[in-house]
Amino acid sequence: MKIAIFSTKPYDREFLLAANKEHSLHFCEERLTLESAIFAHESEAVCIFVNDIADAAVLKALARQGTRLLLLRCAGFNQVDLAEATRLGIEVRRVPSYSPFAVAEHTLALILTLNRKTHRAFNRVRDGNFSLDGLLGFDLHGSTVGIIGTGKIGCLTARPLHAMGCRILGYDTFPNEDFTREGGTYVGLDEIIAESDILSLHVPLTPETHYIINAESLARTKRGMMLINTSRGALVDANALVGALKSGQVGYVGLDVYEQEAEVFFQDLSGEIIQDDTLQRLLSFPNVLITSHQAFFTSTAMTNIAETTLQNVADYEDRRSSANEVKCSGDR
Repeated sequence: MKIAIFSTKPYDREFLLAANKEHSLHFCEERLTLESAIFAHESEAVCIFVNDIADAAVLKALARQGTRLLLLRCAGFNQVDLAEATRLGIEVRRVPSYSPFAVAEHTLALILTLNRKTHRAFNRVRDGNFSLDGLLGFDLHGSTVGIIGTGKIGCLTARPLHAMGCRILGYDTFPNEDFTREGGTYVGLDEIIAESDILSLHVPLTPETHYIINAESLARTKRGMMLINTSRGALVDANALVGALKSGQVGYVGLDVYEQEAEVFFQDLSGEIIQDDTLQRLLSFPNVLITSHQAFFTSTAMTNIAETTLQNVADYEDRRSSANEVKCSGDR
């Protein structure tokens, strides 16, 4: 099968080529958009990543060119118009779990780095500055950590934090017994926002979770709290977050995702002026740590993504049903 693979970097090529045995892989560095859809000409399958666009217009363009299978190298599918895909006869298959451990570990890394300011200490010491001024942290032991979204990643995030002596609160519309076994206690959304010293987001982006962290919810947090987001950028209203940082309502922020990341993340822009004023403002705060959507980025996860993506192709060709198929809610 001919597969057009968008948003590819050298590491994508490496792992997909290693996992491929029989398909014709055509790599495109461009994001999938209406303009770049032409690169998928006569490709029965198209493979995309988190910041590619698969709205109705793009899907129609792909269908006209012969595409019948849309492969997601990620778990989220908020970028896909599933109703239009169904109407056009395009099957959508994803990678629902590539390494929840990788994302949970990165979440913990953000928490520890922000608290103990190891990133700032590293730069200081390299410049010969061995002063401890401005590097004061706090004990995680005894802190209250709120986990919004208690699926696999949320549970794996809770586990080490509970072992370190944190009080773990959780909020999820679908409670998970594993979370309570990890020492977590379920509370309502208002309570978890008000009680958490550290609040970590692990929910998918849906109409219900869009801007779940906004000006109103930030005003109800503990003053000086820490906010961590390794899930989807649009869970957080970035402009409201800037205001909360300026006022001191929020004391620490760790972001691996950003609502407008598509034009910035996964690129080297070190020689350019970034035009996103909100992102530039966030980067200017000393208590903000931003990584470029790298929480998933381990060799284990990349191997799993490549192998599952190509297995999705094999299942499609053999007409095997798969739990990885994503359908419009009305088709379930």
